[in-house]
Amino acid sequence: LRDGNQALPAPMSPAQKLEYFKMLVKLGFKEIEVSFPAASQDDFDFVRMLIDSRIIPPGVRISVLTQAREELIVRTLEALKGVPEAILHIYLASSDLHRKFVFGMSREEAIARSVQATAWGKREIERQGLTGKIGYEFSPEEFTDSDLGFALELSHAVKEEWGKCAKGDFILNLPATVERRPPNQYADMIESFCNSYRYGSETTISLHAHNDQGCAVAASELALLAGAERVEGTIFGHGERTGNLDISVLALNLYTRGIDPGLDFSDMNEVVRVVENASGIEVHPRHPYAGELVFTAFSGSHQDAIRKGLDKCGEISDFYQQGWKIPYLHIDPADVGREYSKLIRINSQSGKGGIVYVLEKEFDICPPKAMHPDIGREVQKFVDKTGGELNAGQLLDIFRESFVNKVGPYSMSDFTRDILSHENGDRIAVGFKWFIGDKCYELKGEGNGPLSAFKHALDLCPDMMKFELADFSEK
Repeated sequence: LRDGNQALPAPMSPAQKLEYFKMLVKLGFKEIEVSFPAASQDDFDFVRMLIDSRIIPPGVRISVLTQAREELIVRTLEALKGVPEAILHIYLASSDLHRKFVFGMSREEAIARSVQATAWGKREIERQGLTGKIGYEFSPEEFTDSDLGFALELSHAVKEEWGKCAKGDFILNLPATVERRPPNQYADMIESFCNSYRYGSETTISLHAHNDQGCAVAASELALLAGAERVEGTIFGHGERTGNLDISVLALNLYTRGIDPGLDFSDMNEVVRVVENASGIEVHPRHPYAGELVFTAFSGSHQDAIRKGLDKCGEISDFYQQGWKIPYLHIDPADVGREYSKLIRINSQSGKGGIVYVLEKEFDICPPKAMHPDIGREVQKFVDKTGGELNAGQLLDIFRESFVNKVGPYSMSDFTRDILSHENGDRIAVGFKWFIGDKCYELKGEGNGPLSAFKHALDLCPDMMKFELADFSEK
C-alpha cells in the first residue's frame, strides 16, 4: 500500500486504500506496509484511522517507512502512537552510486547516519510508549549495487545498535532497488551475505525486488532458495518504473509446487476488481494468474489436449501421484475462482476438439467422435467468413442449422412411442411417418429401446438404404 500507491499517477483515496487494506487482510497477509506517514498528511491520517478505529486485526503488523532523518522518524512514530504492534522501516543508501553521487556521503558517514537513525527510532519508540510493540526493519538501499563487504559492515552496525532481540523483531531488507543483475547474481549476493552475517538467529533476512529487467519473480525465488526468509512485494507488481515483485505470482508459483504460502487467492476476480479500482490500471490479460486469457485456449491442438486431459484428470492424477496435472494448465483454474466452461474460446485457430468441448460443457450436446470433423468444418467456414471470435450461442446456432434443422432427402413426423410388456422384459414400439423426397411411408417397429425400434422400422421400409447404428449416447 506504500510502494504501489506512491507510484500511481493518481494515488488512492482513503476509501480506496481502506478497501485495499481489508482485502490484503482477507487474503492472509500478516505484515502490510501502509504508508510513508512523514511524507504527507493523507498518509499520516490513514495510519491514525487504522489505529484509532481499531481496524488492524490481531496478528497483523502494519509497517511504515521513513528516511534516516530525525524529524521524519519523530513524525513517523507519532503516527504509530497506540498501535498494538507494528514495524518501523528505515532506509539509507548503501550503494556508492547513491551514497557518493546523490547524497555526498562517505562510507563512514553512511554507517554513522544509519546507527544514529536506529538510535533515534529507539528513542521515539520509548517516548511514544511503544516499547516491545515495534519491530525494526532496516534497508541498505540498492543492496544489489552495493559493495557486499560494506553492506555487511553497515548491517552489523545497525543490528548492534538495535540490540539483542527475537528473530521477528529485527528485519534486514536487502533490496534490488533497481534490477541491474540477472536473478542468479541476486541469489549469490544473498547467499554470501547470509553466510557472513553474524546475527542470523536474531534477524529475518528479507527481499525487495524490482522488475526493471522483468526478472523480479525469478530473482526472489532464487534468493529464497539461497537463504532469505521474507519477501516484500505488491499485488500485480504495482510500483515505481516497471514495478515491484508481483507477490501474487510468487505466492501462486509456490502453491503450484506444493508449498502453502498462507494466502488465499481463491477469488481472484474480486482481487482484480479491488486493485483495478484502486490503481486505475487494468490487469494485463496475459497476467500469469489473474489475466482474462491465461486459462483460455484458442489453438485447436491446445483445446483438444485440455479436453482430453480434463476427461481423464483422475487417471492422470493417479499416474503422477499429484493433485493436478493437465495439458497446458499449470494450475487448476478453480483454485483462483475461474470456471472450466470459460477455458476454451473459438476463433479461426480453433479445432474440432475445442468446438466439441464447448458444445458438451455449455449445452450438454455430446456428438459421436466420427461427427467431430464435420462439425469443425462447418464452424471453420463460418469463422473464415465472419472473422473474429465465436461465442457459445453462435456455435449452438451453427450446430443446429447444420446438423439438427438441416433440410435433406429424409424427414419424419407424427412420432409415437409405446411400452410393450413381455415376459422377458418391456419392449418399445414406435410409429411414425417417414418421407423420402415427396413419398410418404407409415412405419412401425419394435426394439429394446427407442433407437433400436426406430432402426427396425426403417429396415422395413422398401426404399430406405441399409445402414448400421454404430454409436449413440443418452443424456
